[in-house]
Amino acid sequence: MLIVLKNSLLSTWLLAGPAMLLLASAAPSACTTDTDKTEKPAAKAATAPPDTVAVAKDYFLFPIKPGKPNLLAASMGELRPNHFHGGLDIKTDGVVGLPVYASADGYISRLKQSSFGYGNVLYITHPNGLVTVYGHLNQFKGPVAQELLKRQYEKQTYELELFFKPGEFEVKRGDVVALSGNTGGSAGPHLHWEVRDAKDTQLNPLQWGGFAEIQDHVPPTAVMTAVEPLSIDGRVQGRFEKRLFAPKGTNTTGFAVADTIPVAGTVGLLLQGFDRFDNAWNKNGIQRVEVRVNGEPHYTHAINGVGFPDETRQVNHHTDYEYMMSAGRTMEKLWVDEGNTLPIYETGPSKGRLRTEPGKVYTVEMRLSDSYGNTTPLRMVLRGVAPEYWQTRSAAVRKPTLRYDVLRNILRVTCDDTTRQAPNLTLLRGNRQLQLKPSYTDQSRSVYLYDLRAGLPDSMRFPGIRLAQRFDRVAAIPAQTEQLFSNQHLNIAFGPTTLFDTLYLQTSYKNGLWTVQNPRTPLLAPIRVTLKPEVPVADKRRSAVYLIRGNGSIYQGSKWEGEAVSFSTKILGQYRILTDTTAPSARLVSKGYGGLVFKVGDDLSGLASYRLEINGQFKRLRFEHKNATLYTEREDTLGPPLRGTARLHITDQAGNEKTLTFQL
Repeated sequence: MLIVLKNSLLSTWLLAGPAMLLLASAAPSACTTDTDKTEKPAAKAATAPPDTVAVAKDYFLFPIKPGKPNLLAASMGELRPNHFHGGLDIKTDGVVGLPVYASADGYISRLKQSSFGYGNVLYITHPNGLVTVYGHLNQFKGPVAQELLKRQYEKQTYELELFFKPGEFEVKRGDVVALSGNTGGSAGPHLHWEVRDAKDTQLNPLQWGGFAEIQDHVPPTAVMTAVEPLSIDGRVQGRFEKRLFAPKGTNTTGFAVADTIPVAGTVGLLLQGFDRFDNAWNKNGIQRVEVRVNGEPHYTHAINGVGFPDETRQVNHHTDYEYMMSAGRTMEKLWVDEGNTLPIYETGPSKGRLRTEPGKVYTVEMRLSDSYGNTTPLRMVLRGVAPEYWQTRSAAVRKPTLRYDVLRNILRVTCDDTTRQAPNLTLLRGNRQLQLKPSYTDQSRSVYLYDLRAGLPDSMRFPGIRLAQRFDRVAAIPAQTEQLFSNQHLNIAFGPTTLFDTLYLQTSYKNGLWTVQNPRTPLLAPIRVTLKPEVPVADKRRSAVYLIRGNGSIYQGSKWEGEAVSFSTKILGQYRILTDTTAPSARLVSKGYGGLVFKVGDDLSGLASYRLEINGQFKRLRFEHKNATLYTEREDTLGPPLRGTARLHITDQAGNEKTLTFQL
């Protein structure tokens, strides 16, 4: 039994008179509302850009080797899974321990020690209200380091975050506040450096004229562009699918797509590219993209400010997330998709979508720019055509087959069949049916399109296939609403900020494996999922939900209420309830003048806590999850000396414990 509470879109199956029973491929759907024409010159912002912060070019001191040539491993706004890169990654010659300098006068307002994220990170608040952030540090320096050590022993924990007030730990421009490192989520030694405003908006430090330490005379490079249909009558080269085009040229002469591209209906443009700084081989992000159509402004984005943490996850909507997850290629959408509230765009009423008309030509120029003003053009020409039915035949098809996918609000059904004339596809809901004509037939593969906003079908039937195929999207969950989906196997609670856009929900259960959509569907905020096992779980204390990825599993958590277990997640996919009864592992790798080093691990749920005691007294340990290492530090002057009876006590997330006892 299916139950959907609040604001369900499963309500109406729109079937009108006989004229509506056939959806002609050459005509747009009645539900199509995207009718905006090409932009006119007066483009205006779709969302308000962040306030410009006036900062003198030399206000900030470069925090690594100031006054000497430097290189960047990453620039502000680069496209990462689940976030925009929030600052500059400054190379540190492949080593840890370089002095990190305060970029301007101010006071240390916050610091944190952690094995994850930014690792050891320090925040300096400046008189103009801006904050500089210094991440992945190896050590803090100065009086604040001693204050942190004291507080860690008071709290008896290494992982600690502290906040300070003006006047407590003041610093001057050029003071050494830390040593660079490779802590947290860092993949190699570097300094992550940010500039934020009072609202925690991550600002591009290069927008105020750059730094003499970082030279950039290299324009960006265009790698690939794409055109994608955005309406049910949309076509690219006659097809309802994203089509990729590799432009020819160089970053000094510009790029161009050689052939004119026929398009129909409403389409969107996409771009893949990169930038490089002088004397550097690594690829960086493109800071600004401007699109002009027939010489008129059409779309612009400039990544100079992204709100943290609320806006940064919107990168999954700024890019084509599903395509990145399935094809491994990161492409920026050059239109503002529904649900995208980032303040980085300037567009007109169509928000960057291009509504084309038969017989018209659209000359497109994309201008790719970096923070130093180096610009590369990419040119292409689109020609508007009518979305007429066409067909080609192949003898390779032996028997009819049917498959489908959902693209935005459009159900696309593909049927392989060698009949002389492609038959209609029948959509079924209860005792009602809707006949769909094919939109086109490509090598005996007919494509049928249907707007799901008219109602969800139960199944679909195709001539030559004996059984109707069930449609597995069980509910339409609109964005920006609270909604609960429930069936006999699970509950899913959606919050008002969970979804970017309408989700056509897919769930299944078989043999202890729950499936909720797939990992290619991004979430903006977590969902709350409750699983209902068919067989009671015996050891609930050590049992939890795990995300299944190939042969691996990732701990998600557990809150048991009776025989049901709940957890929150931002990752859709497949889940199992697993029981962890194995204690974590620990071994002493070395002991001596340099301190103690342990290797730790756990085979399923992962390490939850650790504690070292020497002669019964707490001794601080540092944890680095990247190499599963716990170790003491020479700089620790408050803890007990490394002499006598030592006990390392570790616990995993299932509550299994292990104690390692040894003599020093």
